[in-house]
Amino acid sequence: MKQEDIDRIAASLAELKCKTQKEVEEARVRLLGKKGEITALFEEFRNIDRSQKAQFGKILNELKQKAQARIDELRAGASSEASKEGPQLDLTMPGDPMELGSRHPVSIVRQEIVDIFRKFGYDVAEGPEIEDDYHVFEALNFPPNHPARDMQDTFFVSAGHLNPLLLRTHTSSVQVRTMERMPVPIRVICPGRVFRNEAISARAHCIFHQVEGLYIDENVTFADLKQAILLFAREMFGPDTEIRMRPSYFPFTEPSAEVDVSCNICHGKGCNICKGTGWLEILGCGMVDPNVLEASGIDSKRYSGFAFGMGLERIAMLKWRVNDLRHYFENDMRFLRQFAAAPEV
Repeated sequence: MKQEDIDRIAASLAELKCKTQKEVEEARVRLLGKKGEITALFEEFRNIDRSQKAQFGKILNELKQKAQARIDELRAGASSEASKEGPQLDLTMPGDPMELGSRHPVSIVRQEIVDIFRKFGYDVAEGPEIEDDYHVFEALNFPPNHPARDMQDTFFVSAGHLNPLLLRTHTSSVQVRTMERMPVPIRVICPGRVFRNEAISARAHCIFHQVEGLYIDENVTFADLKQAILLFAREMFGPDTEIRMRPSYFPFTEPSAEVDVSCNICHGKGCNICKGTGWLEILGCGMVDPNVLEASGIDSKRYSGFAFGMGLERIAMLKWRVNDLRHYFENDMRFLRQFAAAPEV
């Protein structure tokens, strides 16, 4: 090791110049890398006489510190130079526009229905989508051989035992759970997603959404049911809307009815939407069967009630004249953007 080598490297540090980060890194490797000039001096330091180690050790450490400081200084300068040469941030420029999303049409209809029934004094109840056979069928008075229990209609999660798990086929299961835990009087609506093993088409889907309602108290009559449905229809479709009720059958209500509303497009004159009848089907309803009340521990001799249910996609199709149910599930932005301007409900 010679003092001349140390002086030469020290002099080169003062004259070292780098314009880019690449040049700085090359200089660092040349001086401080595994095979660098300063690293080589430390290797030679091992072989010098012990009497000179203290002197040269101090000098080498100072040289290494100066080299590292010079490299750091050059790296910072190269970064500043690069930022000057690169694109500059103009804080006065307007930001990039962000495309806002919109509420899904099913969500819009659901909230509107919830708001309407809340005005009538109904609370919102929710329940699990994976249910057991008891709450979906047995407690709702479905006979053991009812077609809805068939695998063609229901997605079973587990089978082969007395109370199999399944994807709920209607939100009536939430009504059962509500009757089990809430004291009478009960006045709730149950919105949620349901599943049925059906072929997907323009008019049907294996996944859809429902809102069901339940009212139980003393002296509840079919007239109360009819009035509740009429008030809802006029809030939803307009003050001139009329309803008609056709006899039907549901295992959990007796008597039962299908409800039609007067077509809000042709106002009863007949059009392609209502197929020339002037009426549009919107929901099913009826008086809660006494067996259903008793299954949930409610005295059917003292209390009575009504229930109703409707498909949200069906209501949305009527509201916006959508002709294909599949549009609600395809996430097509061309379809969904049409609801960006839909009013808040």
